[in-house]
Amino acid sequence: MGERDKGEAFQGTIGKTIADSKPWWPPEKKPQPSAPNILVVLFDDVGFSDFGCYGSSIRTPTIDRLAAEGLRYSGFHTTAMCSTTRAALLTGCNHHSVGVGCLANFDSGYPGYRGKIAREAGTIAEILRTTGYRNYMVGKWHVTPLTESGATGPFDGWPLGRGFDRFYGFLDAETDQYSPELVADNTHIDPPGTYETGYHLTADLVDQSIRFIADHMADRPDLPWLTWLAFGACHAPHQAPSDLIKGYDKHFGHGWDVERERRLARQKAMGLVPQETRMAPRNDGVKAWDEHSEDERRVFTRLQSAFAGMLDHADQHLARLIAFLETAGVRDNTLIVVLSDNGASQEGGPLGFVNAMGPYNFRPEPMPEKLQRIDDIGGPDTHSNFPLGWAMASNTPLRRYKQNTHGGGIRDPFVISWPQRIKAKGELRHQFVHATDLVPTLLDVIGVKPPLSIGGYEQMPLEGESFVKSLSDPNAPSRTKPQYFEMFGHRGLWHDGWKAVAFHPPGTAFEKDKWELFHLDRDFSEVDNLAERDPERLKRMIDMWWDQAEKHKVLPLDDRFGPRFAENAARFHGPRHNFVFHTGMGHVPTDVAPDVRSRNYMIEADLDPSGAVVEGVLIAHGDATSGYSLYVKDNRLVHDLNIGGAHNILTSDREIPAGARHLGVEVTRWTTDGKPRKGPVPGFSRITLRIDGAPAGSFDTVLGFHNLISWSGLDIGRDRGSPVSHYAAPFEFTGNLLRVRVTMDIEQHLDGDGVGEAEMARQ
Repeated sequence: MGERDKGEAFQGTIGKTIADSKPWWPPEKKPQPSAPNILVVLFDDVGFSDFGCYGSSIRTPTIDRLAAEGLRYSGFHTTAMCSTTRAALLTGCNHHSVGVGCLANFDSGYPGYRGKIAREAGTIAEILRTTGYRNYMVGKWHVTPLTESGATGPFDGWPLGRGFDRFYGFLDAETDQYSPELVADNTHIDPPGTYETGYHLTADLVDQSIRFIADHMADRPDLPWLTWLAFGACHAPHQAPSDLIKGYDKHFGHGWDVERERRLARQKAMGLVPQETRMAPRNDGVKAWDEHSEDERRVFTRLQSAFAGMLDHADQHLARLIAFLETAGVRDNTLIVVLSDNGASQEGGPLGFVNAMGPYNFRPEPMPEKLQRIDDIGGPDTHSNFPLGWAMASNTPLRRYKQNTHGGGIRDPFVISWPQRIKAKGELRHQFVHATDLVPTLLDVIGVKPPLSIGGYEQMPLEGESFVKSLSDPNAPSRTKPQYFEMFGHRGLWHDGWKAVAFHPPGTAFEKDKWELFHLDRDFSEVDNLAERDPERLKRMIDMWWDQAEKHKVLPLDDRFGPRFAENAARFHGPRHNFVFHTGMGHVPTDVAPDVRSRNYMIEADLDPSGAVVEGVLIAHGDATSGYSLYVKDNRLVHDLNIGGAHNILTSDREIPAGARHLGVEVTRWTTDGKPRKGPVPGFSRITLRIDGAPAGSFDTVLGFHNLISWSGLDIGRDRGSPVSHYAAPFEFTGNLLRVRVTMDIEQHLDGDGVGEAEMARQ
């Protein structure tokens, strides 16, 4: 197939009148009549063993049924992070090759690290569009640079700019499930409900998926469709109905050590892993379950229950979608894939979090506080994540986690069902399969070759290999090409059943990394290191890795966390330190909002005085877990600095007089010796309210936005979602608000390591 963008030449005749003219219509592109509908269901941060059909006790009957009607793969591999796997799944090419070597959150200025899929790598939606498919994207995107997520885009990296016809979801790595950062097509919108009204994003995403497909069938039932459903589950924050969460405590009170052994036993009984598979030793930093106190075990159990409840909840709503396909009569010819984007997350650390926002701004979350809030876990004012031990259990029997190139980071569940074509029922496949192989396989199934050009851009060849033969043949060979891995300096290479892998401690010399060698076909869990017994093979594989790294734009190796985020923010905003927000504007995503971390700033709202008593929010950035709000209540000006749920509330020392025109707050950073802050040294913030420029009360606090503000965005005249302060959202301003101005000092002192840890928790 070649380029169609220029259109086809008119093949009729045009005379002077209709009588001596002949019309012509270009033929409509349609795939083969047997071409299936395609439903891709992508979970987030779900480990290898978390589905019931992969060994877990978590209830996933919908996924288990799909597996029983189709196939499970034990050798499916991803890229260790979310943006990167999504780029590979969408394009059929390696993530560095298409410019998404790391996260979409930053552009490092090198070809492999632009944070945005290159135009030379068409997405599956762009390819299928040329054949007549209609394409629908629902849920998490996260392959658009977040500095391009604002109201002006650019939109060429958003779903509608990359081949999808409709989009409903979110652009960032994560979002609050009760108050998400929603986008419809190219517009930021308010969620259609709240926690109080029973809203949850998972249910909403399934509703929209059903709507898109139902609309499609009403309009063009003769054309096949692609629906790409990417859940927020089970990325932090782990949020689900409370009764569902609490019901799982009895499932996990035995702890992660026992859970791992039970899951491995089930995996062996299923034939999912070889009988000789040994459990990988505990990962570094994970203690035995019995070494923790009773209080710690109670909290850890509940945090795991929140994760389980979120997965169970998603499976329940997925059941509605599958039931709709059956009712609509299209289930048999719908190819369904269910998978995860990487292994379970290590970002919860050794103790987990009830609300991660506090610790990442130097506000500790001690265990007694965690215990006190145990029944809040999974609710609207929490941002919970489970501890390392449970992440390790999710990845049973594999080593390490998401971010790493050992099995725990890159080996994931993969279920495929297609009743009309896949006759095997409940069978297993053990071939090595990579995320880049999905697109070639789908195109093979449909009978489509990738176009040579899309939108005027010559297309790079697909780098994955079709595994279509394995759909019918359990003995079909694995791919022939080697597959490299790299993430934050962690490296790996699979080739012909062997794997070389290097764990890279951040900030250390790459040449000091210790490479390991595993015969993966015989050592599923990577526990028998053969590096010393077969040094020649290891050397060949290391050399092969460097060859692959050069070929696929992996170089230069970069293990930095914080500096990449900080540099990207500085480059995006540049010298800008003044923001003016006018009444009537929409929502501002956090990555394009004023960055007030670790600097002096002033916020001032301009009013058209009416003399009437007014109240409501002037500006709010964040949500119940973290952020700031400036608002009027009881005729006084109020500022709330919310650091991880700790509310530092300052109320003006006098009422706002009639006719006031300017209401604001000034934040000044100071050192402990009382001098203005000039560097990354311990200090405090002085917060001063101002009414028409005059001070109206102040206080000092050691809390502040050191590493992050919030992962929820900014609004003026309202607080659209989960409220930052003690009022009922949206608490719209009832006066005549003209604009809000934010003025920041150019000087900013960020702790790179702290920023890196906070931002990685976001991913």
